[in-house]
Amino acid sequence: MAPLLTFDALQAHCSRFEQVTLEFPFDARTLVFKVAGKIFALCDVEDFRAVNVKCDPEQALMLREQFAAVKPGYHMNKRHWNTVEVDSDASAGQILQWVTDSYHLVAPKKRLRGTSDSAPPPQSSAS
Repeated sequence: MAPLLTFDALQAHCSRFEQVTLEFPFDARTLVFKVAGKIFALCDVEDFRAVNVKCDPEQALMLREQFAAVKPGYHMNKRHWNTVEVDSDASAGQILQWVTDSYHLVAPKKRLRGTSDSAPPPQSSAS
């Protein structure tokens, strides 16, 4: 089984990105990670079993075929969002990379250019 991604590792990873805010717009347990007011990831903080990430539609389908952990986005647009179970066949490092990819899909390109175009590396303890 792949190493388990923890909520703390996810939160630490997301906090390294430029202009990230954390909000609870839906209820007291669904934490939403945003950049420039747009969601790039969300999860249940009380029962952390999965994280939703935005994804290129073709990539989303490919990941669903390749990993049992990856499902169509729960309560999200199934074309653009995946729900990734944190304790299945995807490693913590892979999940954090998908979170990074999601951030870059959502982040405004011009505002962030020159500040941090490269993704922060996944933390080695989470891989």
